[in-house]
Amino acid sequence: MPTTRKTAQQDAGTTAYALLGLLSVRPWTTYELAQQVRRSLQWFWPRAERKLYDDPKRLAADGLATATEEYTGQRRRTVYAITGKGRRALRAWLSTTSADPSWENEALVKVFFADGGDLDSLRDTLAEMGDAARRRLTELGVMAREGPLFPGRRHLSAVTIRLQQDLEEATVRWSEWALEQTASWPTTDDPGGWDPESVYRPLAETWSGRGLA
Repeated sequence: MPTTRKTAQQDAGTTAYALLGLLSVRPWTTYELAQQVRRSLQWFWPRAERKLYDDPKRLAADGLATATEEYTGQRRRTVYAITGKGRRALRAWLSTTSADPSWENEALVKVFFADGGDLDSLRDTLAEMGDAARRRLTELGVMAREGPLFPGRRHLSAVTIRLQQDLEEATVRWSEWALEQTASWPTTDDPGGWDPESVYRPLAETWSGRGLA
């Protein structure tokens, strides 16, 4: 009988485990952790940066990390490092079942309620979504061109960054498609002759019965 995997909702929370993951690479100060979060985790777990000044202290209090005070001249800093207990906790968490992804997109909320506004505002939002995705793709391109900070982990970064690339490229394609579809709409609450079933029908035919057995 296969072992039942636990859910990812552990005591420390996903953000704390993400920080443990960074600490498993090498020790960091809080400032250095913030730099690494901006470089990597902010793409798919942006909330990590908001908790940077709380969770490392809690990890140390729980014995999952150590906190060592060091001095650079007169300046004091705290360096956090993972403990053996922390590595065991991280390994256990990595084997748990992940929660379904949660995706936030303010612009898409505006698209969803666009019938409360005008067509120009809708199309501006669609164009902005495409522009933002292109900007993020440029940032990814710069990261790909830079030399690896940790060459031994480059394969994992590549697998991760590929999904982000696909998502941004999909957003660009969708933005261009949506602008093309809405070009003929008289208003946001009247699509004219445009048929929404052109979207629903193939989606239902392809996916409605999959993954339910």
